[in-house]
Amino acid sequence: MISFTVTALVFGVVFLAELPDKTALAGLVLGTRYRASYVFAGVAAAFALHVALAVAAGSVLTLLPQQLVHALTGVLFLGGAAMLLMKKDEDEEEIRKPEDQSFWKVSGAGFMLILVAEFGDLTQIMTANLAARYDDPLSVGLGAVLALWAVAGLGIVGGKALMKRVPLKLITQIAAMLMLGLGVWSLWEAIAG
Repeated sequence: MISFTVTALVFGVVFLAELPDKTALAGLVLGTRYRASYVFAGVAAAFALHVALAVAAGSVLTLLPQQLVHALTGVLFLGGAAMLLMKKDEDEEEIRKPEDQSFWKVSGAGFMLILVAEFGDLTQIMTANLAARYDDPLSVGLGAVLALWAVAGLGIVGGKALMKRVPLKLITQIAAMLMLGLGVWSLWEAIAG
């Protein structure tokens, strides 16, 4: 039986924690380049897998040293920033034609990006904590996955709307700078912690 109270509580906590995170940023960048439904399919599948792993693991993920989690997150952010900054300039008209991209290629890219970037993320650890605390894996899992899907959807849709007004190159540079800042901050937390 699903508890609406637990599901709503988990949704609120995970949604607010994930909103300023890299997921919305990744969804925004992918949403500017590819068909939104293809991106969302891959991202949604990756989040479902992450939530399943977090719920199954329960509190085990919290036993990892916080410094290690911060260091890994920092390295992933820096890697993502480097990939964005070193990417060759592409013709914006070519990027704006999502029909040139196959479902499996686009959804696979979204899946892999989220799968790697979100592993050991704060919301995954929070989901594991909530699953352990409430001992209600179905309600916790449902609330967490719906929150993550909502944030991803907002990022993807926002990316499409933003693309109509702002050049892709600028969006990519801003995303890279934000990821660079988050990477440095995460590594600082790993060293300072």
